[in-house]
Amino acid sequence: MELDEKKYLYLLIILPILAAIFLYNLYWKRKKQREFGDVELIKQLTPEKSVFKSVLKFVVLMLAFACLIIALVNPKIGTKTETLKREGIDIVFAVDVSKSMLAEDIAPNRLDKTKQIISQIINELGNDRIGVVAYAGSAFPVLPLTSDYGVAKMFLQSMNPGIVSSKGTSLEEAIKISESYFDPKSKTSKLVILISDGEDHSEGAKSTAEEATKAGLKILTIGVGTTKGGPIPLKRNGVVQGFQRDRQNEVVVTKLNESSLQEIAKITKGNYINGKNTKEVVDFVKNALENIEKTEFESTQFTDFNAQFQWFLGFGLLLLFVDVFLLEKKTNWLRKMNLFNEEKPKN
Repeated sequence: MELDEKKYLYLLIILPILAAIFLYNLYWKRKKQREFGDVELIKQLTPEKSVFKSVLKFVVLMLAFACLIIALVNPKIGTKTETLKREGIDIVFAVDVSKSMLAEDIAPNRLDKTKQIISQIINELGNDRIGVVAYAGSAFPVLPLTSDYGVAKMFLQSMNPGIVSSKGTSLEEAIKISESYFDPKSKTSKLVILISDGEDHSEGAKSTAEEATKAGLKILTIGVGTTKGGPIPLKRNGVVQGFQRDRQNEVVVTKLNESSLQEIAKITKGNYINGKNTKEVVDFVKNALENIEKTEFESTQFTDFNAQFQWFLGFGLLLLFVDVFLLEKKTNWLRKMNLFNEEKPKN
């Protein structure tokens, strides 16, 4: 049995408190009767008054309250156990967080566009596990493989150029760290979705991609930005104070380098797409996922629980209905039983 709202169990504490108050009230009434008159005389003056019926009425009321409280708790009873087979693939999102990703040649800027694209892709996933890697001049593991998409989106939104100290863009480092997420012995399909403006300031991306292919990785690359390019704004409190400049004091213009991203995708038997249209990118990824073999990576035993609150609610309301019509007047057949010695034998 499973309890859906355990917090309401604390309300059961009220029942013994009410019982104590009721018993004290009976004691207090009997005491006052003895102080101000003859108890037997009082009984003769109120021949229809039944102590048993008043106790019974209180017990029915308490049972009604107990049933209503249990209904709030909503107990559930398991009816069947099944094996849930989850089939999917492991996906790592490698996100470029270098300063060039702050360029606004694509709205609102390259990094925010990247976050939009990944969020939309995640919305289309089913049972796949996902991880997140951030990279600039070096790479940094942000989130290990997980099926909790909500947590993944939370980490994704917190990403900014400040989380990686090394400047520049190293596609080589991004591929290496992404590869480390996967178990070499696992038969689960492995996919890296690498999103960048393609401005690689390191060497060895090509050879690293070749090694990744041998390990069974496929890399889809998405380019964000324009070939025309744009400056890198320097902001303070959301206000542009100027633009990034080089050593010659010239404004740096960063451009989308599609060739490097296309080459990596080709080596790993993946594909490349320009990220200017989010819907087209999502459809592109969906199509790619349909052509990747899904493998079973988790089997879970679970019990299907059925709510039982309606029975307690119905019985509680029935008892309340009975309590309304239950009078504290003596009943003939109960009078004959004389459960509380309310009738004295006649001499």
